Amino acid sequence: MKRLLTPGWLVVHALTLLAVVAMLGLAVWQYSRAQGGNTISWGYLFQWPAFAAFTVFVWWREVRRVLRAEPESVEPPVRVAPDPAADRMGAVRARTDASAPAPRRQPVVTRRPATIPADDDDPQLAAYNRYLAWLRENPGARPSDYPG
Repeated sequence: MKRLLTPGWLVVHALTLLAVVAMLGLAVWQYSRAQGGNTISWGYLFQWPAFAAFTVFVWWREVRRVLRAEPESVEPPVRVAPDPAADRMGAVRARTDASAPAPRRQPVVTRRPATIPADDDDPQLAAYNRYLAWLRENPGARPSDYPG
């Protein structure tokens, strides 16, 4: 519960309350305008309380998320020794340093040969299939590297 009494959360509580009161005040104002003959105000009369309800819903969901979250531990992070075999296989090592760069994604290499169907009657389709086969054979290449 102390997590919801931090200065940041107190500002969120105050802004939520202010927004809800303002929206309900706008609903009352629209009701007075609707009583005066402005027919569009009848729609706004129901719209403002819906906005206020949505604001309360989002606030409540965030409060529940914070209360359900595990408290931050004060223990230092555990360092894991890198496994060279796992690195060769492209596995992602456990990183404890937040400033470390994200791991590079390894391309998926398939060992199947590219098969090009017979496209004798359509030269554009044959050229496109050759291009796709080249892309499959060169997984790290960009489309602009295509020699054809």
